[in-house]
Amino acid sequence: MDIREESLKKHYEWGGKIEIAPKIEIKDAHDLSLAYTPGVAEACLAIRDRKELSFDLTRRHNLVAVVTDGSAVLGLGDIGPEAGMPVMEGKCLLFREFAGIDAFPICIGSKNVDDIVRTVSLISGGFGGINLEDISAPRCFEIERRLIDECDIPVFHDDQHGTAIVVAAALLNALKVVGKRLEDIKITVCGAGAAGIAVTKHLSAIGADLGKVIMCNSRGIICEGDGSLNPAQAEMALLTNREKKKGCLADAMAGADLFIGVSAPGIVSPDMVRSMADGAIVFAMANPTPEIMPDIAKAAGARIVGTGRSDFPNQINNLLAFPGVFRGALDSRARRITEKMKVAASHALASLVPQKELSETNIIPSPLDRSVAYAVANAVAKAAKAP
Repeated sequence: MDIREESLKKHYEWGGKIEIAPKIEIKDAHDLSLAYTPGVAEACLAIRDRKELSFDLTRRHNLVAVVTDGSAVLGLGDIGPEAGMPVMEGKCLLFREFAGIDAFPICIGSKNVDDIVRTVSLISGGFGGINLEDISAPRCFEIERRLIDECDIPVFHDDQHGTAIVVAAALLNALKVVGKRLEDIKITVCGAGAAGIAVTKHLSAIGADLGKVIMCNSRGIICEGDGSLNPAQAEMALLTNREKKKGCLADAMAGADLFIGVSAPGIVSPDMVRSMADGAIVFAMANPTPEIMPDIAKAAGARIVGTGRSDFPNQINNLLAFPGVFRGALDSRARRITEKMKVAASHALASLVPQKELSETNIIPSPLDRSVAYAVANAVAKAAKAP
């Protein structure tokens, strides 16, 4: 039995991975009067007069909605909200296990941007944060932007920003190993969807030179003036590839110090890696099959290789980011997750691998390290409170 068969069998056994459990016992009429009517009316009236007390008098202070429309679930694509539910339950489980946060899946039966924004906005008063998940690009950009404007609680699209935070942390440490400076390196990003664009923007926030970044989509290098780009890609074309290079992925990788893949399996050849600069770093993160397998990339000359998989060194996994980011945002009562908070998360995550322990196969902590979320949370909360 392989892992997929075993997982399906377990899902039948579990009948769901999360449940709601009471925090108090109802043993007699007095307990009932305190938890429910008539006593509960006092809490309701207190919140009526001061809405912010909902964070003190209810579970809202520790409750996140995990929201999807099922349009971009893992590598499965547009499978619908019901089929996305097992992933959303898994996400909720990880929130609880790694950061002590209660989370609940919200699977919306519409791909219409207005429907999703209105639905989430209307229910936001019952949550302390909104985690957007597995929503396809480019709609995800507008959905997140509008919800940030409309909601008074943190909104975070993990496929974008969780990925970006962890990639940046891994890169900060990888550069120490290869002896290069972030502002000097040439970067190729393969994949111009939600993750690729967010990673590129975040690398700029930590010090990378966007002019030295070349982004590629399925048609090749993104370049200013390309009328086939969607608005999000067109925006990136104005900031990246200042040499206005054109061509295919192989052309983009020639001379690059860093390859970041958030695209498709098996699309990078050994020759492409051989064409990169000395001390090349390859983050091939397509799942479950990366753009190039680590052993092949290493044989072709890559100095450091990271993937999204747990069976290879240097696993670049969003689990290293989102529990801590939300823990810090909830604890600080932040209304938004700012770029400053995301940068703080990347640096905190990178710092968890001591300098003396850094190596070609150890640039990022294990996703199973239970201390990671709280270290990231402390850094995020501190950044949230900073002037």
